[in-house]
Amino acid sequence: MPSRRRRLAGVPLQRMKPVTDALAATFRRPFKEQAAAFRLRLGNLVPTAAWDDLDGAAHDRTFAVAGATKADLLADLAAAVDKAIVEGTGFEAFKDDFRAIVLRRGWTGESSEKGRNWRMRTIYRTNMRTSYMAGRWAQLRDGNFPFLVYRHGGSLEPRLQHLSWDGLILPSSHGFWLIAFPQNGFGCSCNVFGARSIAGAIRRGGKPGVKLRDGWDAPLAETGAPAGIDEGWGHAPGASVADLVQAMAKKTVNWPYSIARAYLDDFPAVQQDALSSAYRNLPSLMTDLRRYAKAVQEGRAVQPVRTMGRLTQAHRQRVNDLLGSDLENYHFTLDAPAVRHILSGHGAASEALRGQIPISAETYALLPRILNQPDVIEAAGETRAGLPVVRFSRRIGAVTYTVAMEIRGKKRRMLAVQSMWGRRASDGSPT
Repeated sequence: MPSRRRRLAGVPLQRMKPVTDALAATFRRPFKEQAAAFRLRLGNLVPTAAWDDLDGAAHDRTFAVAGATKADLLADLAAAVDKAIVEGTGFEAFKDDFRAIVLRRGWTGESSEKGRNWRMRTIYRTNMRTSYMAGRWAQLRDGNFPFLVYRHGGSLEPRLQHLSWDGLILPSSHGFWLIAFPQNGFGCSCNVFGARSIAGAIRRGGKPGVKLRDGWDAPLAETGAPAGIDEGWGHAPGASVADLVQAMAKKTVNWPYSIARAYLDDFPAVQQDALSSAYRNLPSLMTDLRRYAKAVQEGRAVQPVRTMGRLTQAHRQRVNDLLGSDLENYHFTLDAPAVRHILSGHGAASEALRGQIPISAETYALLPRILNQPDVIEAAGETRAGLPVVRFSRRIGAVTYTVAMEIRGKKRRMLAVQSMWGRRASDGSPT
């Protein structure tokens, strides 16, 4: 009987390169098509017991993790993978998020630390590669390249069939690509490049002497797929949604904040809430906010605006009750001017004279907790510019933190941090 890991991974294990700095750097450059391809899957979170519960192209519109059968766990994992892909935060940040999710949900999927680490890497790498290659498929199709070139990815223990395809040049219309466009199995790191001519294909590493053998597409009895294609991988990732990916990507401005909030508006409300709340629970987001504030404090360049996730239905309802404004598709946001204002106005030791604690860059890590589960949401007048203000308050330990958020118009759809302060509870006792 095959081992649990074999049943979950589906193929004899391929020894992969470690998640190196070079690989991480590649994945940290997310692009519009990759983000669109992955987020098409987030609209359909499907609990599964094993990796092969879904067939082929079904993965183009579905997010699933083998053994993750509970909705809240699946939403947590989806949010962690989405952040790694869309914000390019890398494997180390994903590790922190994954371990926090496992601790919070009591789920491992494996009985040993080694097994859990293997699963964590598999979830990360597989989703990174499939979304990356789905984005590449959309790009190459949109580029109208007459030729495509298959390049081996350099695994430490390569599949011999993939090595035999290294440098293969074929017309982009050839049926090979619908079956063997990478990823062709767990751990496969092969790639494909487009070319306008045979000469261009050779410049991209093409080798005219490499040919497909006769009967290359004959399925093997043990896998049901041609040689070199692992069971369940006989399809081009993203091919069934390529036109939609292209259309979505063309509507998106290619800068981090725009990509980070793109493609989510059409999700069902319940799905939006689950993903948004899960996003604010990620340790990596808390770390990002702390680093963002520190960079602003030190005068370093930062993104003009960063998201802290969408408002949930409960947030919207409360604001609507207070102000009569429905903040549909609004995001919580933080920007550099707000950080500077808070650190200058509430960051000094003199805050103690007002019964408040100084706000430092470290305090910004608390923002997601305050916004996700506030004790109080209340109206608080308007800014000098006439923008409505809403305050979120939450007690954490012996301190009650308050964040003033301004509502920035229908075009921007932001509930943006304006100010923040903390006051010690009168009894001084933790909650």
